[in-house]
Amino acid sequence: MANRLPPLNPLRAFEAAARRGSISAAARELNVTHGAISHQIKSLEETLKTTLFERGGKRLKLTPQGALLLPAVSQAFDGIAAATALLDRPSTSGNLRISCVPALLALWLVPRMGSFTDRYPEISLTLTSSNDAELIYSPEIDIAILYGAGGWRDCWTRLWSTFDLFPVVSPTLLNTRPLRSVRDLQDHVLLHGDDGREWRSWLAAADQLDMPHPREHFMGDARLSTEAARHGQGVALGDSITASSLIAAGELIIPFDLAVPAADAFYVAARNEVRGAPIAKVFIDWLFDTIETERAVQPRPIARQTTRTIVPTPRRRATSPQSVEDGE
Repeated sequence: MANRLPPLNPLRAFEAAARRGSISAAARELNVTHGAISHQIKSLEETLKTTLFERGGKRLKLTPQGALLLPAVSQAFDGIAAATALLDRPSTSGNLRISCVPALLALWLVPRMGSFTDRYPEISLTLTSSNDAELIYSPEIDIAILYGAGGWRDCWTRLWSTFDLFPVVSPTLLNTRPLRSVRDLQDHVLLHGDDGREWRSWLAAADQLDMPHPREHFMGDARLSTEAARHGQGVALGDSITASSLIAAGELIIPFDLAVPAADAFYVAARNEVRGAPIAKVFIDWLFDTIETERAVQPRPIARQTTRTIVPTPRRRATSPQSVEDGE
């Protein structure tokens, strides 16, 4: 059987006096008298049958025996303090308010919500479709998942994933109006989820920036352009995150083996005081665990093998999404 531990109060007096280097300072910290601290230290020395402080100097100095005891006592009190703090913090239950990029919310997060709910059934989610970085600072939002360049101030931010962009088309449209080469895109409607910059970037990589494409539709976000492509309304630029499930299900097809990296990336952000709450931490951990797991088991979507891909090899690019931390 282990030896009986020394009494708690003498250990507290010893640790405070050793850390502060003064019996008077220890007395003020513990809100007791100078004499009480001296008595507790003497009691501990009698219990341990050893001297813990050298007497006589202006500042307390530990004996070798006291120096041996102090780290273990300090670590024990730190552990007790940390556990006590956790008891006072919110539990992993309640409501968590998330804002998320519309395409990522509809096409990636919502289909996977069941996984989070199964793991944390006592957490309810309130989801807002938005890519407004100002929501990081709103008291109505706990966690923001954003598409952008990062670098938002006065908050915790971490890069979640980079991704690639490539054309996607419904199999029905592809069967009725084939895409045997990039030039065939001029016979299709181009669907934009932005102001046209992403398609210009992809066409530049394919050396087809001068290709005429008179028919095009502009939509508010990538979710709408991806959905329009799924319904056979034209060819959209999908990405390796939000379009992956539709591609795996055969609802969308990649007609060309050419991908370009997106200009920005997906980030997770939260106010510093929210980031430390257990309810926020478990959701953030789930986000990163899920994307890492999927990345490990799912290869990058590849172009349909039955289509003819005519793209200049020197300009061909494909990048794999990576997740790195900006900071904790």
